[in-house]
Amino acid sequence: MSTAALSDAIGADTQAPGHGVGGPASRRVIVSFGFWIFLLSDIILFAALFAAYAVLSGHTAGGPSGKQIFHLRHVAVETGCLLASSFTCGMLSIAASDRSRIGVYAAALLTLALGATFLALELNEFAGLIAIGDGPSRSAFLSSFFTLVGTHGAHVTLGLVWLVVMLAQVATRGFRPATIRRLYCFTLFWHALDIVWVGVFTVVYLMGVA
Repeated sequence: MSTAALSDAIGADTQAPGHGVGGPASRRVIVSFGFWIFLLSDIILFAALFAAYAVLSGHTAGGPSGKQIFHLRHVAVETGCLLASSFTCGMLSIAASDRSRIGVYAAALLTLALGATFLALELNEFAGLIAIGDGPSRSAFLSSFFTLVGTHGAHVTLGLVWLVVMLAQVATRGFRPATIRRLYCFTLFWHALDIVWVGVFTVVYLMGVA
């Protein structure tokens, strides 16, 4: 294969000097592969937390069960905010592909607002439980609940910080290939959090009040 054909196949803007047939992979491939490994490791982490919750959810130590403390209407609003943010995050990907600054800013700000609302509702739920003495030290059930839901909330917080950093990069550097790759990685991360939350909503809340 000629050098010109190889550049067309891999992408000249992502090919490091010296890459050739049988040589190191392009930066785009390396970044994509590494980020998928990170996402899979995160999924394994949440799988372990789900397993711990499944084992401990019945150990209330005389304290309240999920049926007594979960408010589905409150959690439904949280879920709606996060699922809506997944849609706006998808619009962010489209705007980035079109190199539209206005589209990126609008979609990112909507995603930030919805994500922050979700986080505020979750923190309000935690604060309310702790205020009535149903904190993580009350029982094994509550310990596993706070750990699973809190770990997801920590990921949402990191995602919001990441999105703010990406907005700053778009504002200062424009749509460079590296910036576009990071935006795409963020959208994958955010969609993965939405998928995990669907599992949390089903296993923890819906099954908890059944």
